[in-house]
Amino acid sequence: MNRVNCAGAIAYRPGCILDRGPPGRQKRPAAERAAAGGIFLMTVAPRPRFILASASPRRLDLLAGIGIAPDEVDPAAVDETPGKGELPVEHAARLAGEKAAAVRARHPDAVVLAADTVVALGRRILPKAEDEATARRCLAMLSGRRHKVIGGVAVIGEDGQTWRRLVTTSVKFKRLDAAEIEAYIACGEWDGKAGGYAIQGRAAALIPWIEGSWSNVVGLPLYEAAQLLRSAGIVA
Repeated sequence: MNRVNCAGAIAYRPGCILDRGPPGRQKRPAAERAAAGGIFLMTVAPRPRFILASASPRRLDLLAGIGIAPDEVDPAAVDETPGKGELPVEHAARLAGEKAAAVRARHPDAVVLAADTVVALGRRILPKAEDEATARRCLAMLSGRRHKVIGGVAVIGEDGQTWRRLVTTSVKFKRLDAAEIEAYIACGEWDGKAGGYAIQGRAAALIPWIEGSWSNVVGLPLYEAAQLLRSAGIVA
């Protein structure tokens, strides 16, 4: 049977209950009593604070789907302009690391998770669609073609150690005619999305095939993120 003492330690002695002794008897130190009674004490360390360095509601929802909730959401404001000659995988890795570092500076004792999602056609990084014209251009380029979605994830632990992962998913769009493009533009799901689409919405009907992590295309590769958070002590 397990007992938790007031000091936050768990006592393990199968089949036995800790004898507190008669009233008024002076108690020996916990370690001495445990050694004498064959009881092993294990201190339970509190979980560190967990900060999600992203304003994306999709990342928050994805984490909630696997039972993980941050203590705080604190988006990072970094310049996301690709560097000259920067490859998509380099861009995703760099931005994830920069976002994590920027937020960690504001929360020096917390675990910070940051991510970046890049949609790429070959070496070309497609923009986040902030207007209809950009979304329309992205969809025209993706029509009938395969492209890559690269997810960069960075976690900085309580002690400052950094863990990183890069995940690539291949996605194929059907050949889109003008009416299909305009119908998708009208629904508005493209707004703020890398590559001008959201696979978790109406675009799913335009995508016959993917290879790799679906959650990575949505915005966060969950398996890899969970493994990094386990290393940082957030996931048991």
